[in-house]
Amino acid sequence: MSNSPTGADAMVRMLEAHGVRHVFGLCGDTSLPLYDSLLRLDHGITHVLTRDERSATYMADAYARVTGRPGVCEGPSGGGATYILPGLIEARESSYAVLAITTDISVASYGKYPLTEVDQEVLMRPLTKWNTVVRRADHIPRMVRAAFRAMTTGRSGSAHIGLPYDIQYDTVDPADIWADPALQSFPAYPAAPAPGAAEAALDAIQSARLPLIVSGGGVVIAGAMEELDRLARRLDIPVVTSISGQGALAETHPNAVGVVGSNGGTDETWAAMEAADLVVFMGCRAGSTTTARWEAPKPGARIVHFDSDPMVIGANYPTEVGVVADLRLALAEVNRILDARKDGAAAFGGADLAADIRQRKFDRFRTLAASDATPIRPERVIAALQRVLPEDAVILSDPGTSCPYFSAYYQLPRPGRHFITNRAHGALGYALPAALGAWYGRPGDKVVALMGDGSFGFNCGELETICRARADITFIVFSNASFGWIKASQKADKGARYYNVDFNRTDQAAVAAAFGVKSWRVEDPAELDRVLREAVAHDGPTLVDIITQPLEEASAPVRRWMG
Repeated sequence: MSNSPTGADAMVRMLEAHGVRHVFGLCGDTSLPLYDSLLRLDHGITHVLTRDERSATYMADAYARVTGRPGVCEGPSGGGATYILPGLIEARESSYAVLAITTDISVASYGKYPLTEVDQEVLMRPLTKWNTVVRRADHIPRMVRAAFRAMTTGRSGSAHIGLPYDIQYDTVDPADIWADPALQSFPAYPAAPAPGAAEAALDAIQSARLPLIVSGGGVVIAGAMEELDRLARRLDIPVVTSISGQGALAETHPNAVGVVGSNGGTDETWAAMEAADLVVFMGCRAGSTTTARWEAPKPGARIVHFDSDPMVIGANYPTEVGVVADLRLALAEVNRILDARKDGAAAFGGADLAADIRQRKFDRFRTLAASDATPIRPERVIAALQRVLPEDAVILSDPGTSCPYFSAYYQLPRPGRHFITNRAHGALGYALPAALGAWYGRPGDKVVALMGDGSFGFNCGELETICRARADITFIVFSNASFGWIKASQKADKGARYYNVDFNRTDQAAVAAAFGVKSWRVEDPAELDRVLREAVAHDGPTLVDIITQPLEEASAPVRRWMG
């Protein structure tokens, strides 16, 4: 077996066999054999060297979100394994397929107190859907197959493979290097609803007086947007979304009400949630944000729940009908039943309701968005972006200052995954590196990343990676010299007793320019549209640092600050 591949070669060949085209990662001592295989072999995989393992995982996460293919990241043992954790738990809880490969110390040195020893299997177990540390080279192919099978089937999620240093040199039988092509994308092997389940759900919906669909990220993950569009129009039923569910319908769709809940929802959209006598959770876990900590649906409201994960059905509300299935297949079945019925479909006035809510919400928004006040109002930034960005733009936001404004007031003109934010765990520093993953996944679309200056400080070192890649990404920084979300919460919850939330004002444009990013600093609202147009049109990375109204002084669409 002198010509047999090594363990490191086998790992590269198994990624190639699963259709992997990009790997994001950071070099380390234990990764030397893997990197040498990536260099020597002809495999068609682009390896993107990052400056932080967290960034690599965020890039893989956003790549998975825009492509529907598993994102892959890698890092070395010890600190590399611990740094890669944040993105894995985000991908798991947000239901995106991300594989992390962390090389490890040699199996032969386990328990001898070598440098960078950590029990990777124990470390990763609670944070991933599937996880192993491979201890024999001949196990590598089957473990990679298992990882891809786990990541892409059922409710998709993250996986981890630990790859010890010494087994990367051992040989592997080339006959075992193969992959199931169905696992190159997710959801793989989607399950149809049980007989009668879709019909029972439809019967319940049609018996309601004021039903409401609450769409989560599961609709977009399953590619069920067209089927939801058909159902919404056929029943004329109103549709609200969670933040993760944005893109389930174009937000200009006649039945699209907007984002609902405690973050990015408004009083107008919340009224639709409170008034519904039957709520259809669709690929949505009915968690704390969408329901404003379970304020609504109100007790007594009827619940129908569609989800690919049976664990979420009935977890928070007594459920009249649960449909456990892939969302695209489930909605297709509902539409088929509707088509077969001769008595027509009930019309619930959803388009009229949505139009009324949108008009009232945007009348209020337009007043704020037209303000010439300084510091610049965040609403004015969102309105300018709506005018400037192309319809197919991919927009990312950190979960801080920019997110509620964008989710409430920017109307995505197309269905699908055009907006990305890390809602499961809300780590700052996500959008800047994740934008590069989105750019590699959709290189033909304009990619824009929104963040506060607090978030910018987490990962601005990745601007070097972005310049090295010559990525056409525009970064927008909402600068208010504080961790604004916490400061606004201290105002609302602690009587404006502010403690340790402010930091020195930094010239983010100057920082970006030092990395090679073309950048602007904007303080005058009259300059905003012109600068944003220049930044978006520029061929290469750009950054616009906007001095914005502090969040604790603003009218942010965050429910608990409005009481």
